[in-house]
Amino acid sequence: MKVTLIAVGKTDSGAISALANEYQKRLSRYCSFTLLIAKTLTKSKNLSEKEILDYEAKEILKHLNPKALVIALDDKGQIKSSVEFAQFIGQKRDSGVSECCFLIGGAYGFSSRLEPHIQAKLSLSKMTFTHQMVRPIFLEQLYRAYTILNHEPYHHE
Repeated sequence: MKVTLIAVGKTDSGAISALANEYQKRLSRYCSFTLLIAKTLTKSKNLSEKEILDYEAKEILKHLNPKALVIALDDKGQIKSSVEFAQFIGQKRDSGVSECCFLIGGAYGFSSRLEPHIQAKLSLSKMTFTHQMVRPIFLEQLYRAYTILNHEPYHHE
């Protein structure tokens, strides 16, 4: 199964990028993984939150494969344990889903314009993280899911 992560805005921190890159390398053993960056704007350009969200939605839609299962990483989404997330990934893989596309929104989340394209919403935590920090956190959990599915010793219960 192909896994795509579309994230809004580039990562400013070298340490965050390095950690995300490490998990991308590890994922290559298990799936075809692609990270795509959608452009963002800032309020410093005197735009409203809605204008920024709409711009980001247009940028995300440029990268979205219409055949992919689209899952938004959203603080209002369903919370799963690592094992439950692994089961979710395994079920999608085993049911013939050819591509799962995960979305990380910008600082304001997602525009309602994306709702028709989103089939599921997952939350990584009840805590709030910067959209840049979500990348390595999500990638680590995706890597963990694949190690669980492959009965490897990375995950301990």
